[in-house]
Amino acid sequence: MNATNSCPTAKQAGSATPLFAALNLFGSLGVFGPAVTFSTLMRDEAKRIARGLQRRDPDLLDRLIEQYQYRLFRYLMYITGDKARAEDFFQETWIRVLERGHQYDGKSKFEGWLFAIARHLVIDWQRTKKAHSLDALIAPEQEKPLQVADRNEPSPFDQVLAQESQEDLQASLKKIPAIYREVLVLRFQEELQIEEMAGVLSIPVSTVKSRLYRGLDALRGAFQQGGA
Repeated sequence: MNATNSCPTAKQAGSATPLFAALNLFGSLGVFGPAVTFSTLMRDEAKRIARGLQRRDPDLLDRLIEQYQYRLFRYLMYITGDKARAEDFFQETWIRVLERGHQYDGKSKFEGWLFAIARHLVIDWQRTKKAHSLDALIAPEQEKPLQVADRNEPSPFDQVLAQESQEDLQASLKKIPAIYREVLVLRFQEELQIEEMAGVLSIPVSTVKSRLYRGLDALRGAFQQGGA
């Protein structure tokens, strides 16, 4: 494994599967999209990865780094907001994959397990520096019961997406709380399903849905401020 030389640049990480393109699906799929079955093919691939990690297969590790390096680095860039810090966590995440590969059982997608490792590293660092985790970034007043919008009405994102450029979208995402930015990136850019996101974030499915709705509201506000 050669994680040290495999860290992508911020530009490369941002250009692979742009968030704007993924979010364009939102209008037709809805907030949560259709359920995607963990197919037999996907399950077989996950089992193959699990067996390789248990053997500490260096060729498999190299292939995993090549396949997931841009997505992992992009995710770390979004939740840390710092390129140098993201690079550090990128290296450490792959070290943990090597050390803890025996813990992956292949019953879920590899990328969910990978993102969970990366997220826990960030949380551990934040606890030592700021004494709180990503989950603590939500304001107390935002913990009020969620009022779900009418599903027949345009979503907050639907109302602004058509007139916003990718650059505006990226800039607006940086303005919203990390706790919301993370779920939007996982859902619409990394295309994880709700249940997979719940596993990565270690929160209930209902909380994932709540954060998605609140995140879209926050994104709309950021768009409006940017255009003011």
